[in-house]
Amino acid sequence: MCGFLKKLLISLHFLSKRSESPTFAQMKKLSVIFFLCCFGLISTAKAQLKPIYSQADYAFWLHLPADSILKAKPPVLIFLHGKSLSGTDLTRVKRYGVISEIEKGRKIPAVVVAPQTSNGWDPVKVMSVLSFVKKNFDVDSNRVYVVGMSMGGYGTLNFAGKYPEHVAAAVALCGGGNIKDGCNLATVPLWIQHGTLDQAVPISESEKIVRAIQNCNGGENLKYTALKGADHGDLEKIFRADELYTWLFQFTKEVQE
Repeated sequence: MCGFLKKLLISLHFLSKRSESPTFAQMKKLSVIFFLCCFGLISTAKAQLKPIYSQADYAFWLHLPADSILKAKPPVLIFLHGKSLSGTDLTRVKRYGVISEIEKGRKIPAVVVAPQTSNGWDPVKVMSVLSFVKKNFDVDSNRVYVVGMSMGGYGTLNFAGKYPEHVAAAVALCGGGNIKDGCNLATVPLWIQHGTLDQAVPISESEKIVRAIQNCNGGENLKYTALKGADHGDLEKIFRADELYTWLFQFTKEVQE
């Protein structure tokens, strides 16, 4: 649309030099207005991603979907980063993962939050971010999703293990979890993925939590993928595929607020 309007503006500018009639002048004026509105909409879309400080136990990125989605009780997607993105500079959280994908143009029909930690993930503090979202936006509490990689994979399973009644589904990449949370995690649709050649976090970390879940209910809500030949960093590409988001958003859970 913007490209079309730009070409129209150029054409009208050329023609107006050959004709100073009121009709051409009016058409040129209208084309300028539409052209500026077009770029204004783009600017607004970018402004929907903003940093939030001092409103929860973690600073975090907040991404709001289009107004039509926001007004229809959208789901919530929480992204938990890995150790390499830790610190107090929120821009680091844009390096890979869900926020990076949004900046590249991916449209996610959800309120997305991406907190930053400087020293591991505390599920209670992650819950404070979710509480902020629920307090300030009319979201669907039955559709809260969590995804994380590496340290964020541990954080995802720790959060879902502590608050299984609040998580509709979760994806943990190349991480691990507490085996004591196995039976809580067994009640949550989980997709655990790990590379067989991971040297940073050995695949045995995921295998331990998978066995703990399977020992509770046979793993009826569990999807486990061992990615043959993949190393630790290879799993970053999962954020770039539609499959991750399609799988998560199919689930709902009745939450008693």
